[in-house]
Amino acid sequence: MQITGKTEGAQGVITLSGRFDFNRHREFRSACDPLLEDAQVQVLQVDLGQVDYMDSSALGMLLMLRDKAGAAKKQVVLLNVRGNVKQVLEIANFGKLFSIV
Repeated sequence: MQITGKTEGAQGVITLSGRFDFNRHREFRSACDPLLEDAQVQVLQVDLGQVDYMDSSALGMLLMLRDKAGAAKKQVVLLNVRGNVKQVLEIANFGKLFSIV
């Protein structure tokens, strides 16, 4: 799995690929934290288009990101959700917690 974070104006983009599970916790935080600290970033976009597997710890990481972003007055948007990842998010009712595009 690869996780990258970059800034595009007022948006921070976190791109993931491969398996999104507990083993990626540290990488995920390392990509998210600078974007959360950047005062110019207002929206964090999490691009899940290349993720082929997601487990419950990944859901927890997304919830933690949402909480930290909320405390920093930022919004989290999930992008390019498809396949198994889409099913996992639907079962967990994440559509009620996140904007999914």
